[in-house]
This record gives sequence, structure tokens and C-alpha cells, in this order.
Amino acid sequence: MAPASTPPYLFGDLLALARLSWVRQMAERLGRLGYADYRRSDAIALRMLNRGPVSVGRLGTELGVTRQAARKVIDGLEQRCFVRTERDAQDSRVLNVILTPPGAVYARAVIEVIYALNREFYERVDPAHLATADIVLRAVIEGDSALAATAAQIRRPPSPT
Repeated sequence: MAPASTPPYLFGDLLALARLSWVRQMAERLGRLGYADYRRSDAIALRMLNRGPVSVGRLGTELGVTRQAARKVIDGLEQRCFVRTERDAQDSRVLNVILTPPGAVYARAVIEVIYALNREFYERVDPAHLATADIVLRAVIEGDSALAATAAQIRRPPSPT
């Protein structure tokens, strides 16, 4: 009789559930602020646009999607009156995406919710465990060179004392 094998640890499943929980918490909090139509692509797009106009092509690159997929994100933001598009003054082939005044308010709400969730998480978790989690997550990301450069820009948690 063959020995029973131990099922593998499903880290990826747990990671996916954690991401889903984070997105749900974002949506719930933004819903309470009057933004019931939060979409998971809103966070990264709005954080980029909050720094200034961005071309459709650059937005796609930063989102890690095709230009067509980026256009779909932009269309969703446009339909909700959070952004507008206009041709670049120096190069009419370039289409820039710009936050509208309601979009700027929404962007600030998204950023505030992200910071609040991060602060709450930081306060709940032992600093040594957070440092270990950071190492593990970066190890996962190392397998994707397109994302590793972005992850390298994210500050590591303070060293536990």
C-alpha cells in the first residue's frame, strides 16, 4: 500500500484570497463614501492620474495590459465622469487621460482608503511577521520581471526591533 501523500501548501490560493479580501474591503469602504461602483482597476489608474495627465499607452504599460485593455479602464472612468481624454498638444497621436474635478475627489478617497487599510493592517501584525511577509511577497514577484521593478520602488517595512 502506497503511503498517503501530503497535499501541497496552497500559498497561491491563500494569496488570491487575501487579494480578493483587500479589494472587497476597498469596495465596501468606498461604497460607504458614496462610490458604490468601485472597480479593482480604479486604484492604480487613479493613483497614477492623481500625479497628472497620463497617455493611454503609458497607462496600459503601468497597468501591465494592452492599449485596448487600458482603453476599457479609461472608458469605465469616463462613463462615471472621473476622467476626460484629450489629444496631446505636442503630439496629436497621443491621447492623454486627465482627472475631472469629481475624479480628483474620487482619487483622494481611493488613496485615503488604501492608506487606512495599510495602517490598520500594520497595527494588527507583529513587525517581524510583516517583515517576513514582505520577503515572501517580493520572492513571488521576483518571478515576473515586469513587476519586480515596480515592487522595488515600494518601501520595505521598518525593521523589527
